[in-house]
Amino acid sequence: MKTRVYLGENSYDILIENDSLSDCSDLFTKYGRVLVVTDSGVPEEYSKKIMSCAKDKSVLFVMPEGEENKNIETIMSICKFMLEHNFSRKDCVCAVGGGVVGDVAAFASSIYMRGVDFYNFPTTLLSMVDSSSGGKTGVDFENVKNILGTFYQPKRVTIDPTVLKTLDKRQIRCGLAEALKMAATFDEALFDFMAKSDYDDNDIGIIIERSVELKKTIVEQDEKEQNIRKSLNFGHTIGHGIEESGKEGLYHGECVAVGMVAMSSGDAKEKITKALKRIGLPTDASFDQRKVLKTIAHDKKATANGRISAVTVETIGKYNLTEMSIEELSERLSSVKRSR
Repeated sequence: MKTRVYLGENSYDILIENDSLSDCSDLFTKYGRVLVVTDSGVPEEYSKKIMSCAKDKSVLFVMPEGEENKNIETIMSICKFMLEHNFSRKDCVCAVGGGVVGDVAAFASSIYMRGVDFYNFPTTLLSMVDSSSGGKTGVDFENVKNILGTFYQPKRVTIDPTVLKTLDKRQIRCGLAEALKMAATFDEALFDFMAKSDYDDNDIGIIIERSVELKKTIVEQDEKEQNIRKSLNFGHTIGHGIEESGKEGLYHGECVAVGMVAMSSGDAKEKITKALKRIGLPTDASFDQRKVLKTIAHDKKATANGRISAVTVETIGKYNLTEMSIEELSERLSSVKRSR
Protein backbone atom coordinates (compact mmCIF):
# COMPACT_ATOMS: atom_id res chain seq x y z
CA MET A 1 0.00 0.00 0.00
CA LYS A 2 1.19 3.49 -0.81
CA THR A 3 -0.67 6.63 0.20
CA ARG A 4 0.25 10.29 -0.20
CA VAL A 5 -0.05 12.99 2.44
CA TYR A 6 -1.05 16.15 0.59
CA LEU A 7 0.52 19.22 2.23
CA GLY A 8 1.48 21.37 -0.74
CA GLU A 9 5.25 21.61 -1.02
CA ASN A 10 5.55 19.43 2.11
CA SER A 11 3.64 16.48 0.56
CA TYR A 12 5.14 13.00 0.88
CA ASP A 13 4.37 9.30 0.44
CA ILE A 14 3.83 6.67 3.12
CA LEU A 15 4.75 3.19 1.91
CA ILE A 16 3.50 0.10 3.75
CA GLU A 17 5.12 -2.99 2.30
CA ASN A 18 6.82 -6.13 3.56
CA ASP A 19 10.62 -6.13 3.19
CA SER A 20 10.61 -2.47 2.11
CA LEU A 21 13.67 -1.73 4.28
CA SER A 22 15.74 -3.70 1.79
CA ASP A 23 14.39 -1.86 -1.24
CA CYS A 24 15.01 1.85 -0.76
CA SER A 25 18.08 2.57 -2.89
CA ASP A 26 16.04 4.92 -5.09
CA LEU A 27 15.64 7.34 -2.15
CA PHE A 28 19.33 8.18 -1.88
CA THR A 29 20.55 8.74 -5.44
CA LYS A 30 20.44 12.54 -5.15
CA TYR A 31 22.30 12.81 -1.84
CA GLY A 32 26.00 13.05 -1.13
CA ARG A 33 25.80 11.70 2.45
CA VAL A 34 23.18 9.73 4.38
CA LEU A 35 23.08 9.77 8.18
CA VAL A 36 21.32 6.75 9.69
CA VAL A 37 20.14 7.40 13.27
CA THR A 38 19.11 4.46 15.43
CA ASP A 39 19.35 3.42 19.09
CA SER A 40 21.05 0.61 20.97
CA GLY A 41 17.78 -1.31 21.38
CA VAL A 42 16.96 -1.57 17.66
CA PRO A 43 18.26 -4.75 15.96
CA GLU A 44 21.38 -3.86 14.00
CA GLU A 45 20.09 -5.63 10.90
CA TYR A 46 17.57 -2.85 10.24
CA SER A 47 20.03 0.03 10.14
CA LYS A 48 22.42 -2.16 8.12
CA LYS A 49 19.69 -2.65 5.49
CA ILE A 50 19.29 1.12 5.08
CA MET A 51 23.05 1.63 5.01
CA SER A 52 23.35 -1.06 2.35
CA CYS A 53 20.81 0.79 0.22
CA ALA A 54 22.79 4.02 0.69
CA LYS A 55 26.07 2.18 0.04
CA ASP A 56 29.26 4.16 0.73
CA LYS A 57 27.29 7.37 1.30
CA SER A 58 26.09 6.28 4.74
CA VAL A 59 27.34 6.92 8.27
CA LEU A 60 25.75 5.60 11.46
CA PHE A 61 24.83 7.36 14.71
CA VAL A 62 23.68 5.09 17.56
CA MET A 63 22.05 6.80 20.52
CA PRO A 64 21.38 5.08 23.86
CA GLU A 65 17.98 3.43 24.15
CA GLY A 66 15.27 4.96 26.33
CA GLU A 67 12.95 7.94 26.77
CA GLU A 68 15.47 9.52 29.16
CA ASN A 69 17.73 10.13 26.13
CA LYS A 70 15.05 12.08 24.29
CA ASN A 71 16.62 15.40 25.25
CA ILE A 72 18.42 18.43 23.89
CA GLU A 73 21.82 16.88 24.63
CA THR A 74 21.09 14.08 22.16
CA ILE A 75 20.03 16.63 19.54
CA MET A 76 23.29 18.49 20.00
CA SER A 77 25.26 15.24 19.74
CA ILE A 78 23.60 14.42 16.41
CA CYS A 79 24.22 17.93 15.06
CA LYS A 80 27.85 17.79 16.18
CA PHE A 81 28.22 14.40 14.49
CA MET A 82 26.80 15.82 11.25
CA LEU A 83 29.14 18.80 11.43
CA GLU A 84 32.16 16.55 12.02
CA HIS A 85 31.17 14.49 8.97
CA ASN A 86 30.73 17.59 6.80
CA PHE A 87 26.98 17.19 6.20
CA SER A 88 25.41 19.87 4.02
CA ARG A 89 21.90 20.75 2.87
CA LYS A 90 22.42 18.34 -0.03
CA ASP A 91 22.55 15.40 2.40
CA CYS A 92 19.80 13.61 4.38
CA VAL A 93 18.97 11.92 7.68
CA CYS A 94 17.15 8.61 8.18
CA ALA A 95 15.55 7.48 11.43
CA VAL A 96 15.50 3.71 11.99
CA GLY A 97 13.67 2.93 15.21
CA GLY A 98 10.69 3.81 17.35
CA GLY A 99 9.15 7.09 18.37
CA VAL A 100 12.14 8.36 20.36
CA VAL A 101 14.55 7.83 17.46
CA GLY A 102 12.08 9.38 15.01
CA ASP A 103 11.52 12.43 17.19
CA VAL A 104 15.18 13.23 17.83
CA ALA A 105 16.36 12.50 14.27
CA ALA A 106 13.60 14.64 12.79
CA PHE A 107 14.25 17.48 15.24
CA ALA A 108 17.97 17.47 14.46
CA SER A 109 17.15 17.41 10.72
CA SER A 110 14.86 20.41 11.11
CA ILE A 111 17.48 22.64 12.75
CA TYR A 112 20.76 21.55 11.15
CA MET A 113 21.58 24.20 8.52
CA ARG A 114 17.91 25.27 8.87
CA GLY A 115 16.73 21.95 7.52
CA VAL A 116 18.00 18.85 5.71
CA ASP A 117 15.83 16.14 4.16
CA PHE A 118 14.50 13.54 6.58
CA TYR A 119 13.24 9.97 6.03
CA ASN A 120 11.50 7.82 8.62
CA PHE A 121 11.74 4.02 8.87
CA PRO A 122 9.66 3.13 11.96
CA THR A 123 10.39 -0.21 13.62
CA THR A 124 7.76 -0.24 16.40
CA LEU A 125 4.01 -0.59 16.00
CA LEU A 126 3.45 2.65 17.93
CA SER A 127 5.63 4.65 15.55
CA MET A 128 4.09 2.94 12.51
CA VAL A 129 0.50 3.81 13.40
CA ASP A 130 1.14 7.29 14.76
CA SER A 131 4.38 9.14 15.43
CA SER A 132 6.30 8.41 12.20
CA SER A 133 3.96 10.53 10.08
CA GLY A 134 2.59 14.02 10.61
CA GLY A 135 5.82 15.95 11.10
CA LYS A 136 5.76 16.56 14.86
CA THR A 137 9.24 16.46 16.37
CA GLY A 138 10.11 16.99 19.99
CA VAL A 139 12.28 16.31 23.00
CA ASP A 140 11.65 16.44 26.72
CA PHE A 141 13.05 19.35 28.73
CA GLU A 142 12.97 20.14 32.46
CA ASN A 143 10.73 17.10 33.04
CA VAL A 144 8.12 18.34 30.56
CA LYS A 145 7.41 15.93 27.71
CA ASN A 146 7.95 17.18 24.13
CA ILE A 147 8.11 20.82 25.24
CA LEU A 148 10.86 21.58 22.69
CA GLY A 149 10.19 20.72 19.06
CA THR A 150 9.25 21.69 15.54
CA PHE A 151 6.84 20.76 12.79
CA TYR A 152 8.99 19.19 10.07
CA GLN A 153 7.54 16.78 7.53
CA PRO A 154 9.53 13.76 6.30
CA LYS A 155 10.29 13.20 2.63
CA ARG A 156 8.90 9.67 2.94
CA VAL A 157 7.79 7.21 5.60
CA THR A 158 8.59 3.56 4.89
CA ILE A 159 6.74 1.00 7.00
CA ASP A 160 7.95 -2.61 6.86
CA PRO A 161 5.57 -4.71 8.99
CA THR A 162 7.95 -7.70 8.95
CA VAL A 163 10.22 -5.94 11.47
CA LEU A 164 7.52 -6.36 14.11
CA LYS A 165 8.57 -10.00 14.44
CA THR A 166 11.43 -8.87 16.69
CA LEU A 167 9.27 -6.55 18.81
CA ASP A 168 8.23 -7.81 22.24
CA LYS A 169 4.55 -8.21 23.04
CA ARG A 170 4.52 -5.31 25.49
CA GLN A 171 5.64 -2.92 22.76
CA ILE A 172 3.02 -4.35 20.39
CA ARG A 173 0.36 -3.63 23.00
CA CYS A 174 1.62 -0.04 23.33
CA GLY A 175 1.22 0.46 19.59
CA LEU A 176 -2.29 -0.92 19.74
CA ALA A 177 -3.11 1.69 22.40
CA GLU A 178 -2.34 4.50 19.93
CA ALA A 179 -4.37 2.81 17.20
CA LEU A 180 -7.31 2.41 19.59
CA LYS A 181 -7.01 6.11 20.43
CA MET A 182 -7.59 7.06 16.80
CA ALA A 183 -10.42 4.56 16.48
CA ALA A 184 -12.13 5.87 19.63
CA THR A 185 -12.00 9.46 18.37
CA PHE A 186 -12.70 8.97 14.64
CA ASP A 187 -13.59 5.46 13.49
CA GLU A 188 -16.24 3.36 15.21
CA ALA A 189 -15.81 0.55 12.65
CA LEU A 190 -12.08 0.27 13.39
CA PHE A 191 -12.82 0.37 17.11
CA ASP A 192 -15.32 -2.50 16.78
CA PHE A 193 -12.77 -4.45 14.72
CA MET A 194 -10.09 -3.96 17.37
CA ALA A 195 -12.48 -4.80 20.20
CA LYS A 196 -13.00 -8.26 18.64
CA SER A 197 -9.55 -8.80 17.12
CA ASP A 198 -7.20 -11.67 17.93
CA TYR A 199 -4.32 -9.39 16.85
CA ASP A 200 -2.68 -11.85 14.48
CA ASP A 201 -0.37 -10.59 11.73
CA ASN A 202 -3.24 -10.05 9.30
CA ASP A 203 -5.29 -8.05 11.81
CA ILE A 204 -2.31 -5.92 12.77
CA GLY A 205 -1.69 -5.22 9.08
CA ILE A 206 -5.27 -3.97 8.73
CA ILE A 207 -4.89 -1.83 11.87
CA ILE A 208 -1.67 -0.25 10.56
CA GLU A 209 -3.20 0.64 7.19
CA ARG A 210 -6.38 2.09 8.66
CA SER A 211 -4.49 4.05 11.33
CA VAL A 212 -2.15 5.53 8.72
CA GLU A 213 -5.11 6.60 6.58
CA LEU A 214 -6.80 8.22 9.58
CA LYS A 215 -3.64 10.10 10.57
CA LYS A 216 -3.10 11.25 6.97
CA THR A 217 -6.65 12.63 6.74
CA ILE A 218 -6.30 14.50 10.02
CA VAL A 219 -2.87 15.98 9.23
CA GLU A 220 -3.99 17.13 5.78
CA GLN A 221 -6.75 19.16 7.44
CA ASP A 222 -4.63 20.53 10.28
CA GLU A 223 -0.87 20.24 9.82
CA LYS A 224 0.10 22.51 12.74
CA GLU A 225 -2.40 21.20 15.32
CA GLN A 226 -4.67 24.22 15.50
CA ASN A 227 -7.98 22.34 15.46
CA ILE A 228 -8.91 18.76 14.52
CA ARG A 229 -5.40 17.37 15.06
CA LYS A 230 -5.72 18.18 18.76
CA SER A 231 -8.02 15.16 18.94
CA LEU A 232 -4.95 12.91 18.66
CA ASN A 233 -4.05 14.02 22.19
CA PHE A 234 -6.87 11.85 23.58
CA GLY A 235 -5.45 10.09 26.63
CA HIS A 236 -2.16 11.96 26.42
CA THR A 237 -2.72 14.86 28.83
CA ILE A 238 -3.17 12.59 31.83
CA GLY A 239 -1.04 9.85 30.23
CA HIS A 240 1.99 12.12 29.93
CA GLY A 241 1.59 13.15 33.56
CA ILE A 242 1.55 9.52 34.70
CA GLU A 243 4.50 8.72 32.44
CA GLU A 244 6.58 11.58 33.83
CA SER A 245 5.80 10.62 37.43
CA GLY A 246 7.66 7.39 36.70
CA LYS A 247 6.31 5.53 39.72
CA GLU A 248 5.44 2.26 37.97
CA GLY A 249 7.78 2.42 34.99
CA LEU A 250 4.88 2.25 32.56
CA TYR A 251 5.58 2.65 28.86
CA HIS A 252 4.09 5.52 26.86
CA GLY A 253 1.31 3.45 25.31
CA GLU A 254 0.35 2.02 28.70
CA CYS A 255 0.07 5.51 30.18
CA VAL A 256 -2.05 6.65 27.23
CA ALA A 257 -4.33 3.66 27.84
CA VAL A 258 -4.94 4.77 31.44
CA GLY A 259 -5.40 8.35 30.22
CA MET A 260 -8.09 7.26 27.75
CA VAL A 261 -10.08 5.61 30.52
CA ALA A 262 -9.80 8.79 32.60
CA MET A 263 -10.91 11.04 29.73
CA SER A 264 -13.87 8.96 28.57
CA SER A 265 -17.34 8.63 30.06
CA GLY A 266 -20.60 6.75 29.79
CA ASP A 267 -20.90 3.93 27.29
CA ALA A 268 -17.58 4.88 25.67
CA LYS A 269 -15.71 4.44 28.96
CA GLU A 270 -17.05 0.92 29.35
CA LYS A 271 -16.18 -0.02 25.76
CA ILE A 272 -12.69 1.49 25.92
CA THR A 273 -11.96 -0.24 29.23
CA LYS A 274 -13.11 -3.59 27.83
CA ALA A 275 -11.07 -3.16 24.63
CA LEU A 276 -7.92 -2.21 26.56
CA LYS A 277 -8.26 -5.24 28.82
CA ARG A 278 -8.64 -7.47 25.75
CA ILE A 279 -5.38 -6.08 24.38
CA GLY A 280 -3.70 -6.55 27.77
CA LEU A 281 -3.22 -2.87 28.61
CA PRO A 282 -3.70 -1.29 32.06
CA THR A 283 -6.85 0.68 32.84
CA ASP A 284 -5.60 2.12 36.13
CA ALA A 285 -2.25 2.88 37.72
CA SER A 286 -0.47 3.80 40.93
CA PHE A 287 0.99 7.32 40.93
CA ASP A 288 1.77 10.43 42.96
CA GLN A 289 -1.28 12.54 42.14
CA ARG A 290 0.30 15.87 43.06
CA LYS A 291 3.33 15.17 40.91
CA VAL A 292 1.15 14.18 37.95
CA LEU A 293 -0.96 17.33 38.28
CA LYS A 294 2.17 19.49 38.48
CA THR A 295 3.35 17.96 35.20
CA ILE A 296 -0.06 18.54 33.60
CA ALA A 297 -0.01 22.19 34.69
CA HIS A 298 3.18 22.70 32.67
CA ASP A 299 1.89 20.80 29.65
CA LYS A 300 2.16 22.64 26.31
CA LYS A 301 -1.63 22.42 26.04
CA ALA A 302 -2.05 24.71 29.04
CA THR A 303 -3.86 27.97 28.28
CA ALA A 304 -3.11 31.49 29.53
CA ASN A 305 -5.87 31.29 32.15
CA GLY A 306 -4.37 28.16 33.70
CA ARG A 307 -6.84 25.74 32.15
CA ILE A 308 -5.83 22.73 30.07
CA SER A 309 -7.05 21.96 26.57
CA ALA A 310 -8.31 18.38 26.81
CA VAL A 311 -9.94 15.74 24.62
CA THR A 312 -12.83 13.66 25.91
CA VAL A 313 -14.86 10.84 24.37
CA GLU A 314 -18.47 10.11 25.28
CA THR A 315 -19.42 8.24 22.09
CA ILE A 316 -17.07 5.92 20.20
CA GLY A 317 -15.98 7.53 16.94
CA LYS A 318 -16.50 11.09 18.18
CA TYR A 319 -14.47 13.44 20.35
CA ASN A 320 -14.94 16.68 22.26
CA LEU A 321 -12.39 19.47 22.70
CA THR A 322 -12.78 21.26 25.98
CA GLU A 323 -10.87 23.29 28.53
CA MET A 324 -10.59 21.85 32.02
CA SER A 325 -9.33 23.22 35.29
CA ILE A 326 -6.66 21.39 37.26
CA GLU A 327 -9.41 20.50 39.76
CA GLU A 328 -11.50 18.85 37.04
CA LEU A 329 -8.50 16.91 35.78
CA SER A 330 -7.73 15.88 39.35
CA GLU A 331 -11.16 14.25 39.57
CA ARG A 332 -10.52 12.41 36.29
CA LEU A 333 -7.13 11.31 37.59
CA SER A 334 -8.63 10.01 40.82
CA SER A 335 -10.93 7.73 38.81
CA VAL A 336 -7.96 5.75 37.47
CA LYS A 337 -5.77 5.78 40.55
CA ARG A 338 -5.24 2.26 41.80
CA SER A 339 -6.01 1.73 45.45
CA ARG A 340 -3.65 -0.49 47.40
